[in-house]
Amino acid sequence: MGGLFLELFFFICFLILFGLSLKRKPSFRLKGIASFLSFLGFLLSLWALDKRGFFFHGLYVLDGLSQTFKVFIAFGLFLVCWMIKEEEELEGGYGGEFYAFLTLSSLGLMMVVSALEFLTLFLALELSSYSLYLILPLRRNAKQKALEGAIKYVLFGAISSGITLYGIGYYYLLTGTTKFLFLSLEKDLLGFLVFLLVFASFFFKLSLFPFHFWAPDVYEGASNSASAFIATVPKLGGLALLLRLSGLVGGGELLAKALWAFSVFSMTYGNLSALVQRDLKRLLAYSGIAHAGYFLFGVMTFKDHGRLSSAFYGLVYLIMTLGAFLTVILLSQRDENPTLEDLKGLYQRSPLLAFTLAVSAFSLVGIPPTGGFMGKLLLFISAFKEGYFTMVLIGAINTALSLFYYLNLVRLSYSQKPEIRTPIKLNFREKLLCLIFIGLNLFLGVFPSQIQNFLDISFTTSHIWEAR
Repeated sequence: MGGLFLELFFFICFLILFGLSLKRKPSFRLKGIASFLSFLGFLLSLWALDKRGFFFHGLYVLDGLSQTFKVFIAFGLFLVCWMIKEEEELEGGYGGEFYAFLTLSSLGLMMVVSALEFLTLFLALELSSYSLYLILPLRRNAKQKALEGAIKYVLFGAISSGITLYGIGYYYLLTGTTKFLFLSLEKDLLGFLVFLLVFASFFFKLSLFPFHFWAPDVYEGASNSASAFIATVPKLGGLALLLRLSGLVGGGELLAKALWAFSVFSMTYGNLSALVQRDLKRLLAYSGIAHAGYFLFGVMTFKDHGRLSSAFYGLVYLIMTLGAFLTVILLSQRDENPTLEDLKGLYQRSPLLAFTLAVSAFSLVGIPPTGGFMGKLLLFISAFKEGYFTMVLIGAINTALSLFYYLNLVRLSYSQKPEIRTPIKLNFREKLLCLIFIGLNLFLGVFPSQIQNFLDISFTTSHIWEAR
């Protein structure tokens, strides 16, 4: 634990100081250093994967759940750092600050997934959130949209934080402690209310309906790389906490019905809204809202197989969404927001980029042999085993709805004539990123048992149930 946190803390301090020394000029060296240090953080998270124990009198835990999601978060940070086009995206060369705040947010999320006490959890959530609030205005172009998105992000974040504090207060009233303890939701209506209030911050991170209103404007206003990070990595932290608390609760008809409603509304609203979007980033925002509903399929089972399915889908979501955002970043000119019209004839301009988008779109909709198909299949099976047939049916209908806008991306890329005939030239790093996303999407779809076995071993050696 100490080695990973020290490396991230050194990473943050170094990037800020190095960025200040550049006198506000973009630097290729800064991007290279940030990518290297984030990769080192990913390696350290892998090294710490088997570490176990309780710290700070049981307020902080290292277990299979926390260590696994730390690997996912560190991997997401590394990919985003590698994807950034600093010279086009950031105002006045604020590269050091941008990388530092991304890392600070990731550090907060790593604390979130290990928290076993509500005040520790709340401080970690705020550390993660405020770091993201600060990077939104650093966009070079579209300053007005960036500021509008930042204001909306801060306001909705403050509201969700206030609701969560109310929930923590009621929890302390009921239990006399802020540590995570089992609470019977069947017999105590106030206990049910407590968990709904506490879940508000997690729902905000997941952009789950009705805590989703910030997402489209924030995605549209933020720089492309910042949008890619916000769309993926914080959702892993929110998902990890939902999995932990669902394990501690162990069940509850009222909570299950509430999660059922949140899931159905998120899937339906997200997919219907995405159908009419022309801006690619807003389309991916509504796509993220819909996928947040799918995450709950495994959470609401309150069983190990459901939690494993949600964790697997969290990794798949990270890969397929970052693959789609890579297309947005490389297609964009001077960090402008690309639209559906910009996709026309993409295959003629860059065959590899068009194929990356196609594989990511197939995975997002759930078409074999991609990871998205296997992830949704596992989620549907886990929900079906627990008797949620109606929910699985609604999920299948929503998957059919999403076919229209996901496959439209592929149709425009391959069957339309390009309005801009200038070829998109990819450098070695960009080509390698495309191949990584294509390969991982296909690997997770063809060989899911490798990751499933890894998650199964990690979760069965977890301490998440011991607080009960």
